[in-house]
Amino acid sequence: MTIWTELRNVAFTVDYVDAGGLRTRSLRAGQGEPIVMLHGTSGHLEAFVRNVAVLSEHFECHAIDMMGHGYTESPGVPYRIAGYVQHVLDYMDAVGLSSAHFLGESLGGWVSGRLAADHPERVKTLALVAAGGTVAKPEVMERIKGSTRKAVLSDDIAFTRQRLELLMFDSANVSDELVEIRHDIYHQPGFVENIDHLLCLQEMENRTQDLLTAEQLGRITAPTHVVWGAENPFGDVPEARAMADAIGDATLDIYGECGHWPQHEHADRFNKETIAFIEAHSR
Repeated sequence: MTIWTELRNVAFTVDYVDAGGLRTRSLRAGQGEPIVMLHGTSGHLEAFVRNVAVLSEHFECHAIDMMGHGYTESPGVPYRIAGYVQHVLDYMDAVGLSSAHFLGESLGGWVSGRLAADHPERVKTLALVAAGGTVAKPEVMERIKGSTRKAVLSDDIAFTRQRLELLMFDSANVSDELVEIRHDIYHQPGFVENIDHLLCLQEMENRTQDLLTAEQLGRITAPTHVVWGAENPFGDVPEARAMADAIGDATLDIYGECGHWPQHEHADRFNKETIAFIEAHSR
């Protein structure tokens, strides 16, 4: 199964949008209420390739490469949460979205959560998928930083595969195609030059300043679905429970035999639950 066969029955476009001055890549498909899909640290929109085809039967999907990620331009300064949020808002303004449902995975969940807390009028519902940003654990930060640097700064594609396999409970979910796409992204000259900017949230001083606090989570008014992998290498289940408890209107689902990419490793379940959740809370 490749990205193109996953999307074989879907009418979609991959295009570039000027979002606040940054050339931003987005994949758009479907009609209906919009859903914005945000990937994780050093990731890209292909993180949602197993979701777009199904979700686009119900919604207008916008999977984007976030600021300085994938094939989206870098702002040339450290990538902090306020900057990510503003970039997403700029994208929404550029394509005419006054509000949307949000599906944020890892870093994308961190950004989505902060956006929902600070701009509640822009968020209809929120899916926080293995979301980061509520804790600062040096060993996890070092694992992310070290594995990403090794993959970006070496030409050996095996390090890119290792970086992706780190996300999965079952390494069979890492296809050759996904490895090749990420390897190409990692080895763009601009990506290499800006690797310190991309990894700035793995530095304690930056991270602690940008953490999603209980107070911020408590300000989220959008109905929220927290999804977590029982074997998530970057966060334990208690983090997910604390996140859901801090949000007034949240449900929590823990996926067994699942790492850091529930939307990918358990796509059928995730897609069904996401559709049901959004349709139950559409307003």
